[in-house]
Amino acid sequence: MLEKYAPQVATHRRTTVAIAQGAKELIVTVGLNKMSMIEIADISEVSRATLYNHYRDKESVLRALAESEMARLIAIAQSAPTTTDALEALSIQISTDPALASMRLRDQSILTTILSAQSDLLWNQFHNALAEILSDHNSAALAIRWLIGQALAPLTPTQSRLQAEALTTRAHL
Repeated sequence: MLEKYAPQVATHRRTTVAIAQGAKELIVTVGLNKMSMIEIADISEVSRATLYNHYRDKESVLRALAESEMARLIAIAQSAPTTTDALEALSIQISTDPALASMRLRDQSILTTILSAQSDLLWNQFHNALAEILSDHNSAALAIRWLIGQALAPLTPTQSRLQAEALTTRAHL
């Protein structure tokens, strides 16, 4: 019975991925405030009806994008061979993300609000994933604060490595 719905599930997945990628591209090119549901549909190459079948408004699209990005970052960290490599990879991803770079220029107040909403379920999931990787909740909290700082003031890859090493050394004291 489930096999009957496999093509629909695959289509749904492709559509949600296209919408998330389209939304991220719009953040880069026009910013959060100026993007609209019509533009999201157009850049995602889905009809407006399809977009509204998946998401009720721009905020729900952005929430889905945030969830997708958080899952992507967690997967990157979990696949790293060491805790230092995990932190370095996260640092580089955050420091080089074009959507975050655009938000630093165009939507700084929104970015600041998002980064300070640490009571949100997504932050809790990210904290728990980092705590598992770092084997410590306090180290995870410190790492999150370090990474949040990079969303606002990115590091170079060399700085990312050196600071990741310093954090993991601190975590193991």
